[in-house]
Amino acid sequence: MSTNDLSKLTIDRSKKAFVGGSRSRKKWWLSIAALIIVVAGAAVFRSGNRPVSVELGTVASAFPTQAITTLNATGRVSAFRKAAVSTKASGKLEYLGVQEGSIVKAGQVLARIENKDVIATQDQARANLRAAKANSEQGLADLRDAEANLRRTEDLAKKNFISGAQLDTAIARHDRAKASVAALSGQIGVAEANLRAANVGVEQTVIRAPFDGVILTKNANVGDIITPFSSAADSKGAVVNIADMTTLEVEADVSESSLSKISPDMPVEIQLDAFPDLRLLGRVSRIVPTVDRSKATVLVKVAFVEKDNRVLPDMSAKVAFLQRAPSADERKPVTAVQPAAVVKRDGKDVAFVIADNNTARMVAVTMSGKLGDLVQVSGIKPGDKVALKPDEKLKDGGEVVINKK
Repeated sequence: MSTNDLSKLTIDRSKKAFVGGSRSRKKWWLSIAALIIVVAGAAVFRSGNRPVSVELGTVASAFPTQAITTLNATGRVSAFRKAAVSTKASGKLEYLGVQEGSIVKAGQVLARIENKDVIATQDQARANLRAAKANSEQGLADLRDAEANLRRTEDLAKKNFISGAQLDTAIARHDRAKASVAALSGQIGVAEANLRAANVGVEQTVIRAPFDGVILTKNANVGDIITPFSSAADSKGAVVNIADMTTLEVEADVSESSLSKISPDMPVEIQLDAFPDLRLLGRVSRIVPTVDRSKATVLVKVAFVEKDNRVLPDMSAKVAFLQRAPSADERKPVTAVQPAAVVKRDGKDVAFVIADNNTARMVAVTMSGKLGDLVQVSGIKPGDKVALKPDEKLKDGGEVVINKK
């Protein structure tokens, strides 16, 4: 065998190395592709389960009267009949029989100031009246005696048994007795007037309720000095403040530009800040014919058609002026929510209720109509937290992140 023939039997190392390198590169690229697929799948899986950012809204309890509301205003409760009860007399307060919240009747004694001096004056005036009446009785007795003596004297004079001088004396005595009785009657009148003045002085030391009502505030205590108009230092003027709770009304400030929407006897719905769920019917009682230039408002008085014992003076109130008197159904609360909370899923109206663990629960709802800026719905309840404008990615049971904006 020749040398050339043996060279053909040698192994080509370069070709073998090339084949092995190609296979290694293929395995390397397959590994990278598999890794990319795994990472992409994980990213897709994670993006599909990533919490969705949502804004929260609250399901509210609304009233259908919002749909017939012409104008809203704010105001406060005030008593049309109220008084700061005091006295014209001055002195130390020695008795106070009421406190805040006491229910009183007209004429009831509320307080009394020290009155020993005026009572003594009253006793003196009463004694003077008794003395004047006694003197009058004595004068009447003298007058009766003088009249009898005059009759006898006149009879004797007719028979010429006595002189004319004696008759003149009897007539003069009668006239003096008659004049004395008239003077004593005048003294009785003076004594009676003095007694009335003393009685007034005593009555002025007693503070009485001017009308049926409730004591709002107590401004003085036993031992305080009470003076008219509180003109002295460290003295009190009004002892108590009283209000007739049957005359409560709402004083609402209405913008001057909105005054044309208000008319007397217009139906009104009153809501108190202290009791948000309490809605009371009222009516426009009167419009005060003056404008507050500092606020460009007009004061409108609203009378309560419905009464409630929880209503107190100076409570803040919201007033809704209605186009017409509401029906019984319109006065019942309904469930309402912002329109952005209701979305379409598979052709149905749904809302996503957000639980405390920040998961969304998809609930089917039914819309019944608009209530101002809200929409009436059923299927959810007042107080529920719902997602506003939920993203298409949000699914039933999905996790959410609350957007605090």
